[in-house]
Amino acid sequence: METLEFQAEARQLLQLVIHSLYSNKDIFLRELISNAADALDKLRLAAYQDKDLEADLSDPRIELAVDKDARTLTVRDNGIGMTRDEVVGLIGTIARSGTAELLAKLRETKDAAASKELIGQFGVGFYSSFMVADTVTLVTRRAGTAEGTRWESDGEGTYTIDDAPDAPVGTAVTLHLKPADADDKLFDYADEWKIREIVKRYSDFIPWRITLAGGDGEPLNSMKALWARSKNDIKPEEYAEFYKHLSHDWTDPLEVVHMRGEGTFEYDALLFIPERAPFDLFRADGKRGVQLYVKRVFIMDDCEALTPDYLRFLRGVVDAADLSLNVSREILQQDRQIQAIRKRLVRQVLQTIGALEPDKYRTFWDQFGRVIKEGLLSDADNREAILGIASFATTHDPSALTKLSDYVSRMKDGQTDIYVMTGESRTTIENSPHLEAFKAKGYEVLLLTDPVDEVWLDIVGTFDGHKLQSIAKGAVDLSSAEDAPEREEQAKDFAPLLAWVQSSLDEEVKEVRLSTRLTTSPACLVTDANDITPALAKMYAAMGQELPPTKRILELNADHPLVAGLREAHGARPDDASLGETVELLYGTAVLAEGGDLRDPARFARLLADRLERTL
Repeated sequence: METLEFQAEARQLLQLVIHSLYSNKDIFLRELISNAADALDKLRLAAYQDKDLEADLSDPRIELAVDKDARTLTVRDNGIGMTRDEVVGLIGTIARSGTAELLAKLRETKDAAASKELIGQFGVGFYSSFMVADTVTLVTRRAGTAEGTRWESDGEGTYTIDDAPDAPVGTAVTLHLKPADADDKLFDYADEWKIREIVKRYSDFIPWRITLAGGDGEPLNSMKALWARSKNDIKPEEYAEFYKHLSHDWTDPLEVVHMRGEGTFEYDALLFIPERAPFDLFRADGKRGVQLYVKRVFIMDDCEALTPDYLRFLRGVVDAADLSLNVSREILQQDRQIQAIRKRLVRQVLQTIGALEPDKYRTFWDQFGRVIKEGLLSDADNREAILGIASFATTHDPSALTKLSDYVSRMKDGQTDIYVMTGESRTTIENSPHLEAFKAKGYEVLLLTDPVDEVWLDIVGTFDGHKLQSIAKGAVDLSSAEDAPEREEQAKDFAPLLAWVQSSLDEEVKEVRLSTRLTTSPACLVTDANDITPALAKMYAAMGQELPPTKRILELNADHPLVAGLREAHGARPDDASLGETVELLYGTAVLAEGGDLRDPARFARLLADRLERTL
């Protein structure tokens, strides 16, 4: 026998799980039965894939054994089982990839209810056993191996592990139950009536027979696949429990997508949109949540071929009627039936999101909006649908998001473009010089602050026939026809200044021109219509893709006293070296105003200090 310690962070998390204030401790049995069902699914699949595997599939079952005198409850299955290394890796270390992140979030969370919800996202259902048991013993043997393993712990920081030579294939988890405690809502889980009630409530849909040892052999559950039943016959709480079984989440789903495909390709699909984003949503090794079945036979977890990456938060089941049971992940990527099912699933999910009632939609977009927008890059077929369900911050309302269709309905007479601007934050964008004329003239601007916005904006181009025009890119003219004569006169008057500034800043800018987007600032920098923005260039650089430097366009505000004064001074003293320094400072302030980096900040600081000194 060997005594080992839990991983340090896993030990902390274990204590949080054991001592968290769950109002309903019954869920421990749901989690253990769910694990047993997964083991049976995996054994059946392994037997299909490996004909030489010694596996008894004649009587797959989950058996619950109660010993009232010893006060134990055992959950036993004859599924795939585990090796010693798997026991140490899967049971001895909780939520290995996410433990540290979870603990950090829990330390930031003061609210007990929120803490419980966070715990539920990290797949630690097995350890809910310690809420009702002083000691937990696990005996297991993996199919195809000769040696079994015995694991035991009291949940206090260590566990023992030993050989179990006589262990049958499968897993048995024995809970040495705590005394019933009404004040703590801890029921007597050695009571067969209570066990029957829990199974019926939480695990009725499990497709494997669940029986009581020593009973009449009749299953405690109906074993009806929920996804194969009519939507009209399913209660909301049944959907919720099935979702929890699949996801190991502890909260109800935000929305259910239950559909049936008939005709050329027949399938049943039951998908769930979670209420909260999983902790690994943006991790490269994040788990996908859609399972594939063929005629009620489990084929694989995390079937990437069924949903695009931007819908990776979905949880659920797809049961196809005509696939081979031996289908591989590689074959699925090219399978015509799977591709057809995928298209229908995506279309239905996007329609469901678009039809969410307002409170649910706000919750959804807060949790998943960023990942949904990834689809604008990868899914050209559904790009318009994705844009239709997307929402963005806007200058129209400082506290509410808006959909593009609502923006279009508010466009001013004569406006044809949808104006947008990207930036690190709303505050940064609202303080940008590029926004000045749009504010002054009452034009609404969408404020895009997610990193992915920089990428998809150029690719998408339009919505409902309206160009998505960045107000910091290309030429934007907000002047009216009545302003044309004045603008023409200004262009003539400022032509010598513009040419001189262009020559002075030739290494920095590709063009100098007068601006119609400025009202109070003297200058701003604009990206040419076909060039990439500095923010996008930084993103590529962060990924190791250095791009050639791109010169920007400097726009000057002819109505600003500094620019007007510079024109007069240059006309009177064209050889004055100090005017060149003024141009450097003007350009530097434009760089800083958009949050950019100066090429020579020390020189800028020196020029500014000298200029300030002269004013004293």
